[in-house]
Amino acid sequence: MPRNGTGRGLLRLVASVAAVAVVSTVFVGGVAALSLTSQLKPGIALAGEETVPDIGAIEGGVNLLLIGSDGGEGNAAYGKREAELNDVTMLMHISEDHTNATVVSFPRDLLVDIPACTDEEGNQNRAVTSQKLNSSLGRGGLACTVLTVEKLTGLEIPYAAKIEMDGVIQMSTAVGGVDVCVGTAIRDRQIGFSLDAGEHTLAGWDALQFLRTRYGVGDGSDLSRNDNQRVFLSALVRKIKSEETLSNVVTVYGLAKAAISNMQMSNSLQNVNTLASIAVALKDIPLDSVLFLQYPGATGMAGSQSVVVPNKKDAAVLFGAIKADQQLAITGGLGNGSLTDPTVPEPVEPDAAAGADNAAGVEEGSVDAGTSTPPESTTEPTAPAIVDLPGTVKGQTAGTLTCSAGQ
Repeated sequence: MPRNGTGRGLLRLVASVAAVAVVSTVFVGGVAALSLTSQLKPGIALAGEETVPDIGAIEGGVNLLLIGSDGGEGNAAYGKREAELNDVTMLMHISEDHTNATVVSFPRDLLVDIPACTDEEGNQNRAVTSQKLNSSLGRGGLACTVLTVEKLTGLEIPYAAKIEMDGVIQMSTAVGGVDVCVGTAIRDRQIGFSLDAGEHTLAGWDALQFLRTRYGVGDGSDLSRNDNQRVFLSALVRKIKSEETLSNVVTVYGLAKAAISNMQMSNSLQNVNTLASIAVALKDIPLDSVLFLQYPGATGMAGSQSVVVPNKKDAAVLFGAIKADQQLAITGGLGNGSLTDPTVPEPVEPDAAAGADNAAGVEEGSVDAGTSTPPESTTEPTAPAIVDLPGTVKGQTAGTLTCSAGQ
């Protein structure tokens, strides 16, 4: 068993891995479970048996808080800890019309105000200000973290889930490994992890190490580590949603089992129909309409501790748009811990002259105008308003191919 100090550091690093497992539990595990169900042959009704209703997509939008705990429940190898921390906190929002989804990650070192909370033993903890977000779990469990994020964002969060640290090892192994790109080599001496530049398929412990690394990517900050985790998460979502994965019964079952066995849910998610209906709402959203964003802030120091100072002004723009259910556009690009995959070709701009020639060809073509079918309406549908996010809000879509930025 690790020494207290060493064990605590290991817990904090390994808990970051739960970011992937948490989001995957609902976004990916739900899709996997639905896919597995769809492969079953129609059942036979027995005498007196009630008909099982079809489960459709949940009505309206969804706000669901997903956290990764360093508690290590069920695994004594992680050792004992003084207080359980939520080293990963993510908020998933599904739009009212189910056309897009946004996942906002909150740095564990983000300074926040934590409201008064009651812990699982009934102890009352008073409200505190300017504390690290990852301390909220230890002050009152999952419910306290929900209250903290509600206060921070101004959003109502009716659903929440907590994942333990072993989830990513099991899920990455069940899916047959996750294909990630490393743009520049990762050399993290703090955890003894190295990865050369290039393409890698990561599973089990290697996947764990990739998600733990902080000092081997970007500027070595908590923000860069979050950037790196989004590289893995987007790659995992692409892998899960691929036909090669969803058509494999064994893979799908392994994913669903890994997700469920490592997760604790709020009472609002205990109903299987509710969880399934959220998955139904998610499963057909295109990859380019799934945004992974980071709460805006800057790395600073509070005494001898590294912290992330929130940018409340820009955060208000982000969560105001989410609350109004508006579409979001990323203007700030990627963070320091990731970069665009250099193998992706640049988009080719259409040739204006060729476009004009094509238009003329249509007008002068041999189709008899008298026999052609006129358009039903010349009125263009009104496009939904798109909010350009402040440049401090970094992120990417699930469809964006990115690489880790080493040091």
